[in-house]
Amino acid sequence: MSQIEGSPKQALWSATLGFFVGFAAVALFGPSAQRFQKVMELGPMAVGFLVAVPSLSGSLLRIPFSAWVDTTGGRKPFLTLLSLSVAGMTGLALVARFLYPAHLTASSYPLLMFLGMLCGCGIATFSVGISQVSYWFPQRQQGKALAYFAGFGNLAPGLFSMLLPLALVRLGLANSYIVWLAILVVGAVFYAIYGRNSAYFQLVKQGMSPADARVRARELGQELMPAGTIKESLRASARVWRTWALVWIYFTTFGGFMALTAWLPIYWTSFFGVSVIKAGLLTAAFSILASLVRVGGGILADHLQEGGENTAILALLIAMVGALVMTSSHQFELSVPGEILMAIGMGICNAAVFKIVPKAVPHAVGGAAGWVGGLGAFGGFVIPPIMAMAVRNLGTSGYAIGFVTFVFLTLFSLSMAWVLKYTRDEGGPA
Repeated sequence: MSQIEGSPKQALWSATLGFFVGFAAVALFGPSAQRFQKVMELGPMAVGFLVAVPSLSGSLLRIPFSAWVDTTGGRKPFLTLLSLSVAGMTGLALVARFLYPAHLTASSYPLLMFLGMLCGCGIATFSVGISQVSYWFPQRQQGKALAYFAGFGNLAPGLFSMLLPLALVRLGLANSYIVWLAILVVGAVFYAIYGRNSAYFQLVKQGMSPADARVRARELGQELMPAGTIKESLRASARVWRTWALVWIYFTTFGGFMALTAWLPIYWTSFFGVSVIKAGLLTAAFSILASLVRVGGGILADHLQEGGENTAILALLIAMVGALVMTSSHQFELSVPGEILMAIGMGICNAAVFKIVPKAVPHAVGGAAGWVGGLGAFGGFVIPPIMAMAVRNLGTSGYAIGFVTFVFLTLFSLSMAWVLKYTRDEGGPA
């Protein structure tokens, strides 16, 4: 009898820790870019690209690496991404130790861009982990399991945002990189020891035919099965219109989450004149709250009838109310509750989306998770420039009016969630 290593719980927490530490490189890279700017005399656009590269690569790599899960399971893609992130962080630690500040010049810019791109690979572990966890858990438990994974994993940006200023002041740039590198390495080693593929992938690796492995895996409790090759998984999921509806919703809520994590410090300091430290705490509160309520959102999605769709509709309504408050508010005391409502709505909806994915595209979960996670996260790069245009055209008042972007995004996403709810029986391959 073939032996299966690991358990759903072990797979969940190993993937969650791996995803959490995958944010380590990116969280440190953004704040330290300001120090690179001073010594390298970089312009605003150059700094903007430098900060954006890790998140950009981490978002786009979610698509192929998530589809890769459908061919080999999540373990190999996960370890590959963490290894690339470790390489990038190691390079940055060496730059900070031996080149910063005296020997760091504008000619070092391409090197920093390349290392930042490698660091961003850690973010892409999100879609790999989503697929891996989905294969381990039955559908009735996936909302809760995926919410734990994404909710606790997404705590990283908020926690690191609070810890980084202290680390940079007390440890300096080079030692801060070394500490964060150590965190990343420990997390990668932990995942290498405890991370396991679901039953089907283990059985195939042991020599069982795919057909027999499917039968045996179902006997062991695995409900979802992969589509096959990477191309097949991406192609099969891309042919299902539901995939693109979910991409749009996730673009609004998780892309919006990433966008606001970058935009809120500017908003609070420029519109209300608060201190940088206070703006950082408000942004960290937004990030942490959105991540924590994501756990509750997954549990809610498991317990409601048509839980994923109904939870998404409720969450988007909450987010839209928050966006309306932010758009109309010129008072600090009113904007804080607006931020809280947006955090709650976005966090809950992010959980609901990945409750829907395995049901909407059960034959190609990896490919669908890749499209949704990758293109959805791309909202983090599209939305801030749109909000900045409001400031450029309208002056200081544009900081508030720019939030109308989220009013329109949530309205359209609500229509997508509504359609998903009332066309549930039409899913499957096109």
